[in-house]
Amino acid sequence: MQTRAIVLRELGLPRPYAESRPLRLEEVELDPPGEGEVLVKVVGAGLCHSDLSIIDASRPRPLPLVLGHEGAGEIVAVGNGIRDVAAGDHVVFQFSASCGRCVRCLEGRPQICESHAVARAKGELMGGGKRFRDASGKPLNHHTGVSCFSEHVVVDRGSVVKIDADVPLHEAAVFGCAVMTGVGAVINTARIRPGDRVAVIGLGGVGLNGVLGAILAGAGQIIAVDINPAKLGLARQLGAHATVDASQADHVAQIRDLSDGGVDFAFELAGSAQALKSAYGSVRAGGSIVIAGLAPQDARFEFSPSELVSGEISISGSYMGSCVPVRDVPRFIAHYKQGRLPIDRLLSQTVSFDEMNEGFDRLSEGTTLRQILLPHGTA
Repeated sequence: MQTRAIVLRELGLPRPYAESRPLRLEEVELDPPGEGEVLVKVVGAGLCHSDLSIIDASRPRPLPLVLGHEGAGEIVAVGNGIRDVAAGDHVVFQFSASCGRCVRCLEGRPQICESHAVARAKGELMGGGKRFRDASGKPLNHHTGVSCFSEHVVVDRGSVVKIDADVPLHEAAVFGCAVMTGVGAVINTARIRPGDRVAVIGLGGVGLNGVLGAILAGAGQIIAVDINPAKLGLARQLGAHATVDASQADHVAQIRDLSDGGVDFAFELAGSAQALKSAYGSVRAGGSIVIAGLAPQDARFEFSPSELVSGEISISGSYMGSCVPVRDVPRFIAHYKQGRLPIDRLLSQTVSFDEMNEGFDRLSEGTTLRQILLPHGTA
């Protein structure tokens, strides 16, 4: 079938993207779903820093690439062998499909499936090969097996999670990345307990979801940290107990003072080595640093091994919030419907295909939270 999609053909073009135009709207050919695959009409897709890190070459991927990894839509057709979802079902994409057979899947960590990692690096689906072709017939790479900056996509069955039909799909889109990553880092990776003192460093879409996750988990103190006054203000409105301006030279000392000597958990959700340095300096003895922000591939961070030992400090990575998507997406949506995860307050605006370059300018400038692409023009 013919469909329209946003294609990235060159990395690292200069900002503003409104002028350099790295993202181009193209008419592409999309193969029908094969065995174990589904065809989805994309209704909403979030503009995320993970997409931006590819555009600006911080985390390069094979080109040409159909971008997009956070989204939601409606199943149009299913391939052979699929019986648990059907045309008309509403789904959220999840950007790490799982094989169910590798070591990581068998130990209950499908978010770091080894088979999917191989397919992702090749720009392919887990069934092998690519389903997009450009006007000249050349294959286009898939982004994390999703590529939802498109009107329609073919994805592995494991890349979608069925959700209730009463959730607006343009809102449900953010559960595929921002909510899973931010809330999951707090709930699943850190497993914070009621009363714990927490610092959330970096208040983008993922970071503010980290704040919401800490509230949901009953944290005794939540300190939100960023350089943007508007984001600090929103964090307070959402329920953060205190905020700290990270542009101030003594911001780590402020966090330690506010938490009476340091927090129990510091979450680095900015994707920055400097933010990680702040997180490392903010924890007390016995504390933990959780890193869920994707820093540039060449970023480095130094720490003292002796401090980790003497202070029993731990550092943990958190990919996709350590989520099992089929378990966590429905339960996070249930919390949203109950008013306990007000993610709708994090949605900045909707954009069209024609506004994608300008949207990523806004994202790189830090002047927005979650912008939602509407591939078909309406939610």
